Amino acid sequence: FSFRKLWAFTGPGFLMSIAYLDPGNIESDLQSGAVAGFKLLWVLMLATIIGLLLQRLAARLGVVTGLHLAEVCNRQYQKVPRIILWLMVELAIIGSDMQEVIGSAIAINLLSVGKIPLWGGVLITIADTFVFLFLDKYGLRKLEAFFGFLITIMALTFGYEYITVKPDQEKLLKGLFVPYCQNCGTPQLEQAVGIVGAVIMPHNMYLHSALVKSRQVNRANKREVREANKYFFIESCIALFVSFIINIFVVTVFAEAFFEKTNADVSSVCVNASSPHSSLFPNNNQTLEVDIYKGGVVLGCYFGPAALYIWAIGILAAGQSSTMTGTYSGQFVMEGFLNLRWSRFARVLLTRSIAITPTLFVAIFQDVEHLTGMNDFLNVLMSLQLPFALIPVLTFTSLPSVMNDFANGL
Repeated sequence: FSFRKLWAFTGPGFLMSIAYLDPGNIESDLQSGAVAGFKLLWVLMLATIIGLLLQRLAARLGVVTGLHLAEVCNRQYQKVPRIILWLMVELAIIGSDMQEVIGSAIAINLLSVGKIPLWGGVLITIADTFVFLFLDKYGLRKLEAFFGFLITIMALTFGYEYITVKPDQEKLLKGLFVPYCQNCGTPQLEQAVGIVGAVIMPHNMYLHSALVKSRQVNRANKREVREANKYFFIESCIALFVSFIINIFVVTVFAEAFFEKTNADVSSVCVNASSPHSSLFPNNNQTLEVDIYKGGVVLGCYFGPAALYIWAIGILAAGQSSTMTGTYSGQFVMEGFLNLRWSRFARVLLTRSIAITPTLFVAIFQDVEHLTGMNDFLNVLMSLQLPFALIPVLTFTSLPSVMNDFANGL
């Protein structure tokens, strides 16, 4: 084992892990904490482990064959299934892009104390993608370092909320290692399914299989291929462990502070804190329902304005970091399935326009609850798209004709 070699292979896994930290994930985390307390942490852990195994297969495919998943699909499938697969993945990428736009718009609105309206935040997200394209010109390693910086911001901001709230450690450990859900009903089951859909992103398989090609590997040398597989797997383990810890921060903060709270409980605290957002919570005994926007507000009411702004910075980092991964995924998928080589600028312009149009209409003509409600719908969409990525990954990595001596025996 060599730390120098691990450092040389470090980058693709952390770029891939950003999909485990996008605004859709954060919303799923806080809702599962508020709805089920600590009871669904084991679902989050199992989903992350399964995600790691699938990402490992996708990375192995790229390392062994020198082709990413979309290119292998192009070679192995007939025209009709190939087009269907491409459309499904594009749908997942656009859905992910919409979640990034929603999260960034809400974060900008919170940070500006409502002075920048939601539709203004949506428009600002048009510009941020082109900033990342500008950064991309300085090389992949610098871009990987920048995303490492954004992940660090998320760890610090959500870690601050965790330290401030001080969740019960005994309940945390029980939730992680005891697969139970006492007194759970339909809302908790919906959250469990939402966690899986939010954690395991379909387009991420295509992305990871392509990112590993950025490292030079002599594929004629089995020892080098085996070594590359080993270091990419170690890096993926580290990256997904970091994302798992950040997700735990969010779930446990809302499980400790807001599980089984009513609107009246939160409303009274917000009124006493002179929060400008007190009207968000009607004075009734219905169970509190939170989303990315309300989550920041209630944190501000209970733990001071600093908690609200730090939360918003974390959400902004989550939204911005997922921007470029969607851009890369879209480019690899389009080139692989259709042999179309568009410039990144044209590619981003197309997908971002498709993603922003419905989001902008909702931001202008509806309220923030409808905007955050789109996140729940998009998490369901990701769950439905998942088989269209899993079937090719599991199929090709088990075929000796594709993987040679590195075929997965299972």
